[in-house]
Amino acid sequence: MTNLSVGQKASRSITLTNNHVKTYAKLSGDHNPLHFDEAFAASTKFKQLVVQGGLTTGLLHALVAMDMPGPGTVLLSQNWKFTAPVFIGETITAEAEIISIHEKKPVTQLQIKVTKNDCETVLEGEAWCYTFSSED
Repeated sequence: MTNLSVGQKASRSITLTNNHVKTYAKLSGDHNPLHFDEAFAASTKFKQLVVQGGLTTGLLHALVAMDMPGPGTVLLSQNWKFTAPVFIGETITAEAEIISIHEKKPVTQLQIKVTKNDCETVLEGEAWCYTFSSED
């Protein structure tokens, strides 16, 4: 935690494929027709298959756990909203900025945003994180 500072930023990107959608469905049980049935998806306002929201938030989990604050970090709480769909084949980028650091605990508050390749925001909000050390 000592190398973290307010204003510090990190980002992580992924291009989501049909294989990601299928694998996530196997793991989570989310077989919503919005993700698999092209005719159904075409009849909605989305007009095409949509990636599960868990794949979008999963990128945030990876960002927090691996990049910033980094290994040993877990999310304590999240307050975010989805603002646009993500479609198969799109690249999304999760971005986090530290907006506060607890004085006595390894806790950070992050401003969160996920955008897709056309710079449209698909998720925004904040998260609180706790970083465990080997002494915990």
